Amino acid sequence: MTEARGRRGPYRKSIERREHILDAALEVFAEHGDGGALLQEIADRVGVKLPSLMYYFPSRDELLLAVVERRDTLGAKPAGEARDPIESAGDTIRRGMAQPGLVKLVATMATAAADPAHPGHLFFIERYRRMSADVARTLKADQDRGTVRGDASADHMARLLLAAIDGLLRQWLIDPSTDPVPALETFVRLCGYAADADAEART
Repeated sequence: MTEARGRRGPYRKSIERREHILDAALEVFAEHGDGGALLQEIADRVGVKLPSLMYYFPSRDELLLAVVERRDTLGAKPAGEARDPIESAGDTIRRGMAQPGLVKLVATMATAAADPAHPGHLFFIERYRRMSADVARTLKADQDRGTVRGDASADHMARLLLAAIDGLLRQWLIDPSTDPVPALETFVRLCGYAADADAEART
């Protein structure tokens, strides 16, 4: 029993150190975006040598993908929480605008992962499938309640919504003088109210 506890102690500390590295990496990339020189800054914030950091994340790509996954997890909507789609989509955009470095990181990684040989290729395939499925379930439930137009595929609208968020944030990165929130809210309103507006126009 003592031996088992001894194994659990170092293992638990290893997990905690890995989590601390991810937290520090999230902060650094949020502030500065992607960059090889930032690995030393991450190690400094955690208080470890660079080789120790690489022990937990043997490759730079592995660390970057873990950061993207952590960002997604922290930004995920709690299970069972019902939110207005316009408010939720706007919050997603605003969260991205508050973390331009992470937005740039995700955009850069997703573009590079289009290459099947990239280590993040399957990760991003599954990421977009999971995100699309989650959004589609919410939209389908709203369709059943009559709050979202029912004459369009929830799956298609989910993919379009994610594409709108990604695209508007990329445009904002290029030209920060633009405000992506009103454009996104317009798109969400089209999903929610265009069908009703069309029906009213015909009466």
